[in-house]
Amino acid sequence: MNSTLVTFPSGRISGRSELVGVVPVGDRHGLVVAETPFHPLDHTWPDQPADRGTVGGTPVLDCVTGAQSATGETFLGADIPARRGEEGWRWLVVHVTGEAPPPPGAEVELEVDASYRAALSAGHTACHLAALALNAALAGRWRKEAPLDRLGHPDFDQAAITSSRIVERGSVDVYRLGKSLRKKGFSAEGLDPDEVAGEVNERLKTWVAADAPVRIDVPGPELTARRTWRCELPEGEAAIPCGGTHVARTGELGLVQVALTLDEATLTMHTTCG
Repeated sequence: MNSTLVTFPSGRISGRSELVGVVPVGDRHGLVVAETPFHPLDHTWPDQPADRGTVGGTPVLDCVTGAQSATGETFLGADIPARRGEEGWRWLVVHVTGEAPPPPGAEVELEVDASYRAALSAGHTACHLAALALNAALAGRWRKEAPLDRLGHPDFDQAAITSSRIVERGSVDVYRLGKSLRKKGFSAEGLDPDEVAGEVNERLKTWVAADAPVRIDVPGPELTARRTWRCELPEGEAAIPCGGTHVARTGELGLVQVALTLDEATLTMHTTCG
């Protein structure tokens, strides 16, 4: 069994491939094919949920990342003991079904739920744009030099984020505002979340109106290839490492807005689009 090849970075939502293995997932079956359009939940940064759809006409109940060792033992999701892409391991997209699978070697049709994929893709693109706009809005709060994003602003998003969850046409991102961030030079004193959200939303309005092209740089077809999201914004090309799916242009998003909530320890950003 070789590592799974994936076509979702190019936007594919269907395909036909050989069933190369089946692994047990509790009382269910984990189907592994040679090539798939399905986006699985990433085990290292589980921000974008797994695609929905069918394999061989059978509903896919879940889609997870798997890793098979040189001895043939397969681990799923958080149980994977190896680093992403580590040599000597086979990296797999595991399509979980509840029905008995066809025999290995069978050719199966794979169909992704197009509307659900589109909603997650919109949410993921909006999430990246919101993060960049937040970086710009908070740039004046840094008292020390900090790593910059590709648009030239201190990268608050990368410095402070603790979790990100993509939802249909939106996202929820949580940032820490504790001692470690203060040591890096960021001051949250007097931060008005409504004021910051207003500045973010104005920038997002401009970026959506620009109908900027979005693309994914794909160095190879393997599941673990290090892909990069790129967007040609008016200020320049933005780039963020990303293994998810996206829309083709910012104009597809419609109205993108954020709301910010603040407590002593965290800043939470809710992003919606449409």
